[in-house]
Amino acid sequence: SNIKLFLLFVYVKAEIMQRSIRLKREFERLNQNPVEGISCYPKSDNFENLVAMIIGPNGSPYSGYLFQLSIDISEQYPFEPPRITFQTPIYHPNIDDKGRICMDLLSMPPKGSWNPTIGIKNLLDAVQCLLGNPNPDDPLMADIAQEYKFNRQ
Repeated sequence: SNIKLFLLFVYVKAEIMQRSIRLKREFERLNQNPVEGISCYPKSDNFENLVAMIIGPNGSPYSGYLFQLSIDISEQYPFEPPRITFQTPIYHPNIDDKGRICMDLLSMPPKGSWNPTIGIKNLLDAVQCLLGNPNPDDPLMADIAQEYKFNRQ
């Protein structure tokens, strides 16, 4: 019984270390080869809570605006996607008033398309692309989607 408990502890500790090493590596890659208009930094030493800053893409209604996002990494990462939410209020058909984002990459299959090879950098790039290319056919905010489809100016 004590041996089983010890082995479980060792396994869990190894899982946590493996996730931590991967997150540090991802963070280093993001900072060594940054995506234009995106920065990211950890809130704490354990890399479980990150803050990202995204500049709205040129040619979009959000061009030049700076948005703060919160990234929460679960214990199941990378086998489950992180939870990314906008902290800065935004008027967008795929982002609700609580900052939650409707994007396939942030959901598990079969509904979504998350897989463990995607990583934080690609997710932030996809969020920035979503700002420039909203998807009104899969909205979180139906009224904003209707306005986007029929009253664009």
